[in-house]
Amino acid sequence: MDDRPLDAAMREPITLMRDGTVKQVNPLSGTEVWTVPGRANRPLVARGSGAVAEGPPGRGVPCAFCLDRLEEVPPEKARLIRADGGFRTLTALPPEELRTTTPEFRRLPNLFEIVSFDYWRGNHGHEPGAAAHAHHEAWLASPLGRGILADLLRARDRAGGGADPAAGERPAPDREARSLAFFAGGHDLIVPRRHLTEDGQLAAAGSLTPAAHAAYIRFTVQTLGHLYAEIPAARYVATFQNWLAPAGASFDHLHKQLVAIDEHGDQVGRELTRLARRPHLYADHLAYARRQGLVLAENAHAVAFAGFGHRYPTLEVWAKDTTARPFEMTVAQVDGVSDLVHAMHLATGAEIPSNEEWHHRPIDVDQPMPWRVELKWRVSTLAGFEGGTRIFVTTITPWDLRDRALDALRPLAAAGALGPSVELP
Repeated sequence: MDDRPLDAAMREPITLMRDGTVKQVNPLSGTEVWTVPGRANRPLVARGSGAVAEGPPGRGVPCAFCLDRLEEVPPEKARLIRADGGFRTLTALPPEELRTTTPEFRRLPNLFEIVSFDYWRGNHGHEPGAAAHAHHEAWLASPLGRGILADLLRARDRAGGGADPAAGERPAPDREARSLAFFAGGHDLIVPRRHLTEDGQLAAAGSLTPAAHAAYIRFTVQTLGHLYAEIPAARYVATFQNWLAPAGASFDHLHKQLVAIDEHGDQVGRELTRLARRPHLYADHLAYARRQGLVLAENAHAVAFAGFGHRYPTLEVWAKDTTARPFEMTVAQVDGVSDLVHAMHLATGAEIPSNEEWHHRPIDVDQPMPWRVELKWRVSTLAGFEGGTRIFVTTITPWDLRDRALDALRPLAAAGALGPSVELP
């Protein structure tokens, strides 16, 4: 929990000092941020940091998330394929059918979970459902499937450090029991097909068409709902996308992550504390952004604006429905959010490292909390000043962030590159 007085988040969110310093405080978290004159002149992207992918020597394939290496990742829980002018979902594919269709997006278990299957089983008595058991048994019944699972266990044991070199050769019953984690865990990835664009650059979120991005978001939203249903002890499912190594990405192949946890986490805790004292917390926050002229785009279901009070420059997209969780929303509502998130990625560009963070109302919370997506530009490094004061220094004010984003969005709108619902101010 934030140990600072709640009043810190109740004062004026943005204060312009006489020398030009901009002091910000985030009403949702209490985070304090200063933008100091002069420091904003530094470039956002270092020279020579073009995002060009390189594969492992001799492999000719960029990474394990690429389709050439389907057998090197845990079994898919689901995939989206193109069909009849749209997308169709296939679930629980047997290993022999991995290459019979081309997945545009895959839902994969993470080989190295943040919160493991053993955590859920050992601490909460979690037992997989019938569908997970059936999928697991089908793979064990297949010689190809058994071989893939054994290879995955060996790879995970080797990466763990100090593991028995013969760990992958343990007795079959032990391997089979351990491999159940790939079918019933609570840490999933949503992986798009493309790694590279036609000109050899990394395929970022903005490289997707608005329609493909909407499918990507819908698939992630469905997975969010599934994880709550599949792990009853989960109180929250953290959803995020790390783009490029400075933002924490271990693979430069675009992907989202969803991690079920058995508590709300600090951010939700801070918001609930403030919401108890300020019932109109979210409405006030959005109204303030409008008064400050920070709105970037809007449609019937969502609004995008330049955020304030964040450790990094942040573009925000808020759903207008404050009561529904993402997986409770209509397709039109989800697509409305997607169009604006896609536009924010286009405004950001593929060369800026970023974290896309989702925030939603937890499964056990009754108070209205809007689904919001924050796109944080990882263009600065936290250092001693931030650590010693808990005041964070950014390189760009909310108004400069707005102007940069709008300068990028307007020609894109003129070219028809934005989603059909996006309206600029």
